[in-house]
Amino acid sequence: MLEELQVSLKMSETPSTTLSVVHLTSSEGQVHSPRHSNVTHPVVAKRISFYKSGDPQFGGVKVVVNPRSFKTFDALLDNLSRKVPLPFGVRNISTPRGRHSITRLEELEDGESYLCSHNRKVLPVDLDKARRRPRPWLSSRSISTHVHLSSAAAVPTTAPGMLRAPRRLVVFRNGDPKTRRVVLLSRRVTQSFEAFLQYLTQVMQCPVAKLYATDGRKVPSLQAVILSSGAVVAAGREPFKPGNYDIQKYLLPAKLPGISHRVHRKGKATLEKRKSGNWKVSVTTSDFPNAGTSSQVYIVLYGQCRSSVPIYLYGRDGARFQDGHEDIFTITVGDIGKPFKIRIGHTNSGYSPSWHCKGIELQNMNSGEKFYIPVQQWLAQEQEDGEICREFPILSKGQPVLPVTKYEVYITTGELWNAGTVANVYLSVYGEKGDTGSRKLSRSKSALMFLRGQIDTFFLEAVNLGNLCKIVIGHDGLGPGNGWFLEDIVIRDPTTNNEYAFFCHRWLDEGEDDGKIVREMYARDNTIFSVRKKLELKIKETWAAESWKFMKGNTLQFYSKLTGGFVRLHPDGTVDAVGEQTDRYGLFDVIFNKGNLCIFQSHEMRHLSLALDNGGAAGMASGGALTELRVLYQPNRCALLESALCPGHTLVVDRHGKVADESSAGYAELSKEFLVFVKGVFLNSAVVILATSLCQALCLQSDGTCTGAGNQSEQSHWRVHRVSSGICMFESVKNARMYLRIKDGHCNGTGTGDTDCHFKIKRNLENASISLESLKSPGLFVGLQPDGQAKPVIYTKDENVCFYPRVIQFGRENPMGMSATPSQGEDKMHLSKHQKETLLESKARHPSPLSSEKESRHSHSTETLLSEGEWKVLVVTGDTGTQANVTLWVYGDEGVTGPISLTKDSPEQLFLPGQKDEFQVTMEHMKSKKTLNFVANVWLSRNQADGDIVCELPVMKEGGPVFPLVRYHVDVYTGQLKQAGTESEVSLCLYGERGDSGLRLLHRSNMPVRFQRGQIDAFQIEAVSLGNLQKVLLHCEASDKAQYWYCEKVIVKDPGTASESIFTCERWIPFMSQGSMHSEIELYCQEMQINHPPKIQEEANDGDWKVTVVTGDLENAGTTATVSLCVYGEARCSGPIILGSGKHHLFNPNSADIFKINLKDIGEISKIHIGHDNGGEDPGWYVEEVTLENMATRERFLLTVDSWISDRENDGQYTWKEVPIIRSHRGPLLGIM
Repeated sequence: MLEELQVSLKMSETPSTTLSVVHLTSSEGQVHSPRHSNVTHPVVAKRISFYKSGDPQFGGVKVVVNPRSFKTFDALLDNLSRKVPLPFGVRNISTPRGRHSITRLEELEDGESYLCSHNRKVLPVDLDKARRRPRPWLSSRSISTHVHLSSAAAVPTTAPGMLRAPRRLVVFRNGDPKTRRVVLLSRRVTQSFEAFLQYLTQVMQCPVAKLYATDGRKVPSLQAVILSSGAVVAAGREPFKPGNYDIQKYLLPAKLPGISHRVHRKGKATLEKRKSGNWKVSVTTSDFPNAGTSSQVYIVLYGQCRSSVPIYLYGRDGARFQDGHEDIFTITVGDIGKPFKIRIGHTNSGYSPSWHCKGIELQNMNSGEKFYIPVQQWLAQEQEDGEICREFPILSKGQPVLPVTKYEVYITTGELWNAGTVANVYLSVYGEKGDTGSRKLSRSKSALMFLRGQIDTFFLEAVNLGNLCKIVIGHDGLGPGNGWFLEDIVIRDPTTNNEYAFFCHRWLDEGEDDGKIVREMYARDNTIFSVRKKLELKIKETWAAESWKFMKGNTLQFYSKLTGGFVRLHPDGTVDAVGEQTDRYGLFDVIFNKGNLCIFQSHEMRHLSLALDNGGAAGMASGGALTELRVLYQPNRCALLESALCPGHTLVVDRHGKVADESSAGYAELSKEFLVFVKGVFLNSAVVILATSLCQALCLQSDGTCTGAGNQSEQSHWRVHRVSSGICMFESVKNARMYLRIKDGHCNGTGTGDTDCHFKIKRNLENASISLESLKSPGLFVGLQPDGQAKPVIYTKDENVCFYPRVIQFGRENPMGMSATPSQGEDKMHLSKHQKETLLESKARHPSPLSSEKESRHSHSTETLLSEGEWKVLVVTGDTGTQANVTLWVYGDEGVTGPISLTKDSPEQLFLPGQKDEFQVTMEHMKSKKTLNFVANVWLSRNQADGDIVCELPVMKEGGPVFPLVRYHVDVYTGQLKQAGTESEVSLCLYGERGDSGLRLLHRSNMPVRFQRGQIDAFQIEAVSLGNLQKVLLHCEASDKAQYWYCEKVIVKDPGTASESIFTCERWIPFMSQGSMHSEIELYCQEMQINHPPKIQEEANDGDWKVTVVTGDLENAGTTATVSLCVYGEARCSGPIILGSGKHHLFNPNSADIFKINLKDIGEISKIHIGHDNGGEDPGWYVEEVTLENMATRERFLLTVDSWISDRENDGQYTWKEVPIIRSHRGPLLGIM
């Protein structure tokens, strides 16, 4: 039973090439092996081909479907999802023309072909073209086509079978060339790069984590393995060790299908074949100084039937390739047929790699036939054209069989930020007459290669390839910022003037897109097609970036660059385009939106909407067919407004701003393109993205720096804090209280909300962008370097200072009626160590979440506090003054204002000694003369009284406080885990129904040493009564892992009410979540846990889920690796979400770790995929269970795993685990195969 199951699975994954081999051998009388003859079920088994929707370049996969291999239709979909590259897996199977969907296994017919797609929309495919396309891994040999130099009869009929034979690879152990193995690159071992490394670990009997070429270059991916020279060096974690990795005698090609399976009565034919593949190679080095080389020289022979792999010419009795010497080698290449070209090159290694070759002679040791190739050229990066690899045609009767062609290669790097690369780029070109081999692109016409937006020109010399069909391009991933965004490649054949376009528009970056750094691209019919496709893609991307502007309810303005004015709709219904920016008739509300179909209603006159009729534009009653306009975006971010009723009829204006017909004047006098602006983008508390390109945005990185090359994700969300009209601050949503700023010649996201974070917003009418000018340093703008890193720059009209805002969440007008102006004396303040400590403690005094919708979080004036008007603040100091920075917060019924820095032009004259032991704050309203007195009589000092430098004072009414002062008793429990204690400073903030206590440093404990393992530390925090406590915030900064702190729980007691609130933590602080470190965590009261799970942000967003991962109670069950999670839904997959790393005290044995992730718009969840990167000293991990809970609906799934996720436990094959979602009414949505 088990054997039959294995056979069935193998047949279902066997590629079509294996079936071809079987057919070839059976046609010659081969007797089938019993293993194949046993699996014959003509009634039940179905052999079916599956192709990718809309992709004729995908060669298809063949699958055997029977009841043993696939018990359900969902199991088939899951299997195909691993074989057919679709964004969200295979979710739909349909007939070749896409007319009928397949929903049951019984509907599949034997021998038929079907299309796979990830949604209901199916794009037909020319199956004949798809079937002719060779598989990328099969066509990765040195040559994949035949060159007909003589009659057709000269080419053996078995030649196509050669391409289907698995390629042989010699694997050396790093530093030990004598230990080597020969492996076959079959589909079974090349499913993924990780699987291949695991396979080599078994073969080499030592851990294999990295691969190198024999010259020391890193082989970073499976594509690079397949395109390698035929040998690799297998290493663990150690670096490459040079050695004499001689691969010549291990490069015998695999036996050919149709020959190796034959039964030979005598061995003479086979022996003759082998002899015919023996060649004598004589290489002559030129006779002048420094002509010899220390590098490793290799040769490749191309024949009518096939090509050899690169064969290294190693010496056995001393140095080779010296000045004036002739070196003779005997090589075995198999039956390649009659040769027509050779490739000679070296690895550019050693102390003197440059080489001048005089000539090469080849002699067939069986037939005696000789061929001489005069070289007479340098193979050196410092000489001539810099090439270290050259091709030469074989001479026939003194004439070359094929000409040598110098191809012109034009490579365009994309316009995205950080699109350039400093890595070494390699290119292979394939044509109907062979290939060029992998060539390093080292000499461009440009001084610096592969810069953002640059076109680099290279010349690639090779024996003519005929019509080009594909290229393989990649880089070695070396150097900082090695990722590369490749736009396209154009290759020109000067002999025919034909141009071949290869369109890419994708990243070659291990951290972007699909992580590949090698890509295979096929030639377009002509460059016009490529240009048209690029234009269509740019328009599609532009609409995706700008479509948010046309959401229902937005208010828009349309700007004409020709007239320099805005489109206006007058009360009499006339339209022009000469309005000012503040013109009330130039505002339009989107009252209808369906795709790009909109109705634009006048904001001033609600009964009129913009309409196109009879060759002109006018105002008409809303809702009519003429008012429906279609928005057509152009690549320059301009929009055309086209009539939905009359396609082709657009809004056109002349240079005077009048509505015109396109035929009424010259093209230069007319314009139909308009830039679209949205009103209310920078209202207070709005959340925006500052886009730097169509798909990138300004993003705060984990080290506090900012980059314009970030993805447009939550990491690039900024919350707007409006200081005054046209002046804003930008706070990171992902990392609260980190603000964009310009200070000391740097632009980063480490601001604390002071005047360094104030920016004046400059609107650029020419491209609908904005620029951010520092208010404190006028003339300095937030700018971007070519690698995307932010820096202060002087304003120019270049795009490096342009940001395209996109609203994620609109803000609100006039919050609390408050204004905020920058402090005038702040730029003259010098902070002492004690003053900085004061600011650090005060920075987290943010308001209660109950009133956060009504607050203005930051105000920086001594004269602006509350909405009723200006207030006067009088501070009376006792007999001891201070030079520290004094900060004030004021709490009210509607919220809180602060921090307010109490400073003036001469801060050294503030807070001087006055009255003894008395500290009084007086607030006097300038209009009502109402006075509020706050009597303190306390020290604010680390060395006096209770050591606090923060105090809270209640409002006094009728001789008593409105709310009393409460001294809360706080017990902090440090866990029993190993190294749970910390010497780092820990701060705490209490939140209640009346606000918060501010972040208080826990510095005076009842214990001599704070926060020791298993210890309970008692603290006291004095604050105005907060009412019922709701949550606490714990903050622990620790740069060293040894200082991380494991908090078990916090108990807060109110002595006035004798109430006790328990806040459970049970986790390490700092901790990693979703790839970034967090030094603070919010804990909710125990009875509120069901409604308020522990989280990092204050508010749960739409689509937020709580994930609880339980590590088993086994020895060494924890992991040091970085754990990631993928969640699959009906609509899409979440993609890998990094939960955290075991290096940061996560995923310990017998522990539960809680995370918050966002799964918005993925649809109903069907399964999860959890695993790790196998990193760290002990990556093996035993997972007990995973719980998913929707934080909005409370929907909860408990997924039992009870399994090792390790390459050493269980089956030893995977470092991930898939678990289906089980629903009570339906059972599992997906099965696990």
